Amino acid sequence: MKNLNRKFTVAPMLDWTDRHCRYFHRLLTKQAVLYTEMVTTGAILHGDRERHLRFNAEEHPLALQLGGSEPQELAECARIAEGYGYDEININVGCPSERVQKGAFGACLMAEPQLIAECVSAMQAAVAIPITVKNRIGIDDQDDYPSLHNFVSTVSQAGCQTFIIHARKAWLKGLSPKENREIPPLRYELVYQIKQEFPQLEILINGGITTLEQCQQHLQHVDGVMVGREAYHNPWLLAQVDPVLYGTPAPFHEHKAVLEALLGYVQAQLEAGVPLGHISRHILGLFQGMPGARHWRRVISENAHKPDAGVQLLRRAMEKIA
Repeated sequence: MKNLNRKFTVAPMLDWTDRHCRYFHRLLTKQAVLYTEMVTTGAILHGDRERHLRFNAEEHPLALQLGGSEPQELAECARIAEGYGYDEININVGCPSERVQKGAFGACLMAEPQLIAECVSAMQAAVAIPITVKNRIGIDDQDDYPSLHNFVSTVSQAGCQTFIIHARKAWLKGLSPKENREIPPLRYELVYQIKQEFPQLEILINGGITTLEQCQQHLQHVDGVMVGREAYHNPWLLAQVDPVLYGTPAPFHEHKAVLEALLGYVQAQLEAGVPLGHISRHILGLFQGMPGARHWRRVISENAHKPDAGVQLLRRAMEKIA
């Protein structure tokens, strides 16, 4: 089994971390482990499998995040994903949306550690790649440390070695997914405590992390960090990950050089019939905080949907960047 270095990971984000987004992120960091959007077992078993699972070889190391709660279905999807070449399969036990609860997966499964343990066992029996779990610190009124401890203990006994813990609890009723990312307080100390009590496990922390300085502070207590929205909206953060956290050279030192490196991919995708907007929406934050960034965003936002929009539009959008 290949060991992944999960010191820094980019969170799975629905509608955001698709293959175009990940290709762009991989230009910025060679080391970080990237995650797909959550894909449900039903979508893989009964839907357009190729659309949900294909990726570019450059994206490795890459993990697939699965949503489901039926052990044999998850095992079958893990088998399929291993065949596609994914480096890890992650089970979603953290998403609080109503749609996800209706499908009986996501954060509501925090209440069923034994079921998650059975899922992990079935998946590990089916594949040789690592099976990991992304969970919350708790749900609803069940947010005491003993419940989290019990969850990690039960699931780790089934063979899961890596837990990515979002340091907020999830309110399954009454809060939207957005509110669930903002209203429940962050309790990093509970994640630190899990690492202390389970030193043999790999524990990653997630939630509210926006700088590499914060990452370094967390890494004094846990094995890895997962960053979501900040990495998406301010992707240049990723360009510092390799030198700061891994001690390897940064792939790029200039923002514009990243765009130049992306243009060949954009052209190939356009020729394959992918509309420019499907790619350009992920790179709007590339020049965040720089003079001309607003012009960059506006030109793309106003024109990327047009039928003739292509690589030249991105060059034109970049003209005002200092």
